[in-house]
Amino acid sequence: MTEQHAGAHEDEYRIARLRERLAGDDLAELGIQVEQRGGAVLLTGTVPTATHRDEILRLARDELAGLTVRVDLEVACADPPDRWEELS
Repeated sequence: MTEQHAGAHEDEYRIARLRERLAGDDLAELGIQVEQRGGAVLLTGTVPTATHRDEILRLARDELAGLTVRVDLEVACADPPDRWEELS
């Protein structure tokens, strides 16, 4: 096995481990997509709070240290409306 192939296999293992941690930790974030695209790992999805997003980023840094990680995680807005809604 070439060194480059071994490195790619290791990256796939680390990405799979991150997916498992996202699904199994206290977060239980199943809606986050983690995919390898070119030379980077892309995290996409919607999370309920900024705290969840920060925890996901911490896990990604732990598992994917040394890899380029691009993040497109949105925080769902659960704020109450700022005015009454008029129904007709």
